[in-house]
Amino acid sequence: MKSILRAAAMCFGAACLAGAPACAREAAADGTVTVDAPAGPVRGIGRDGLHVFKGIPFAAPPTGEARWTPPQALPAWEETFDATAFGPACSQPGRTVETIYSDTLPAGMSEDCLNLNIWAPADAEDAPVFVWIHGGSLTRGANSLSLYNGAAYAERGIVYVSINYRLGVLGYLAHPELSAESPDGVSGNYGLLDQIAALEWIQRNIAAFGGDPDNVTIAGESAGALSVTYLMASPRAHGLFDKAIAQSAYMLSTPELREARHGAPSAEAAGAALAGALGADSIADLRAMEAGALLEATAPTGYIPWGTVDGVVLPDQLVDIFDRGEQAPVPVLAGFNEGEIRSLRFLLPPAPGDAEAYEAAIRTGYGDLADAALALYPSGDMAESMLATTRDAMYGWTAERLVRKQEEIGQPGYLYFYEHSYPAADEMDLHAFHASELPYMFDNLDRLSPYWPEPPDTPEEEALADAMIGYWASFARNGEPAAASAPAWPAYGDGQAYMRLADAPRGGESDLMPGMFELHEAVVCRRRAADIGWHWNVGVAAPPLPPRGAGCR
Repeated sequence: MKSILRAAAMCFGAACLAGAPACAREAAADGTVTVDAPAGPVRGIGRDGLHVFKGIPFAAPPTGEARWTPPQALPAWEETFDATAFGPACSQPGRTVETIYSDTLPAGMSEDCLNLNIWAPADAEDAPVFVWIHGGSLTRGANSLSLYNGAAYAERGIVYVSINYRLGVLGYLAHPELSAESPDGVSGNYGLLDQIAALEWIQRNIAAFGGDPDNVTIAGESAGALSVTYLMASPRAHGLFDKAIAQSAYMLSTPELREARHGAPSAEAAGAALAGALGADSIADLRAMEAGALLEATAPTGYIPWGTVDGVVLPDQLVDIFDRGEQAPVPVLAGFNEGEIRSLRFLLPPAPGDAEAYEAAIRTGYGDLADAALALYPSGDMAESMLATTRDAMYGWTAERLVRKQEEIGQPGYLYFYEHSYPAADEMDLHAFHASELPYMFDNLDRLSPYWPEPPDTPEEEALADAMIGYWASFARNGEPAAASAPAWPAYGDGQAYMRLADAPRGGESDLMPGMFELHEAVVCRRRAADIGWHWNVGVAAPPLPPRGAGCR
């Protein structure tokens, strides 16, 4: 697939690099620069040795009758597209409470949101491409948030691209009527299909901006990292990227299109129930609703957007695809944060009244594995143990599983554990919180949301940021994370090695949290066999553990 998509773009790119007038990158006296791409001419901003293009559409607007259909390619435009300002974010519900993650959407929001941004070195030729997929629980976020500014990557010789994709019910609704409309007989996964469409656009066009379509890294954090794992698992995305970075990913059980599995209703049944709750008799009724009203009406119903195991876009549960070695055969960099759940406490169950009740709940939930669970998560500091249990079951187990499974298919996996913090975060009891690595791996310590605890302006913080973006950029360049004046980062297969990111990078570490991966892998293995879901139903909220079965310890 990749070679077919690339053919026209590479011919175009070769002509462009040869200086053909039809496709040269032309700078103007007003500080703008125009690129003649296969999609059409695009005008951006040229400044400080960088070219920046914002809000470029990569697919047709998914509005009206196109709502809940796969993204459609746009015909090439003839008039120069003005890419000097961000495009809108994808429609999302308004906030009722401000959190550390709350931020301003620079261009507002719209259903007409399938756009991407590019930061490139002005002299880029065949440069590595880094594609950022934003997080936000598949419900919120945008490619235009200041934290995701890609200038620091472009300054290091990388062509950086940030993409939008449909969110919430607009991006992930499955429904029997929608499946009946589809040539494949499936529905849901529209946000994931948007991501695939963006990668296809990059294959066709990125050479015109100086990028190498043969060297594309996909990266994301939280729901963006979940999306990375979906893309690794989806046959439709294979060949569109060459490396993957998953920061705080969660390989949880996923709804299946028509079958109730693992304790969850089918995706179609959930969609039909939502339509009923909204008083809609048909998909036509839902398409007639204004996007904002639809999102606000959906919020109180408890609807949660997920990918859908449909046998086509997502052929099977992520764990099964990775177990069979059917995921994309690419190098992976993955990891998680020490304080993931400190800013996500809504994922925690109510705390037991005392240590005795805590231990009793763990023994009920973990059965013959209770001693192993209590050794890792003792009752002596129940609050910290509960935070660590949910962190490890969701994020720690997933990160280690990703690198293990890539090593099993002959691809290098690089694991990290991020435990860096600073006074402003610690004062809020947010030591190494979920997403707190982002300002460092973007080297954007001064581009934070208004509510984000502010890192100190010190040489030590800058040094950590410089090392982290160095590792990430190096991985995008050649599949090996390396940074100047920083420790070597060996692959996980070298004695279960990992990188500890604390006050500074600390190499030479191995066997992260002994027994952690094995415990959660055993729990998930037994739940899979017994058709029980695996997500945040862990620790004192764990259902009784099924007995040991074939292949499960």
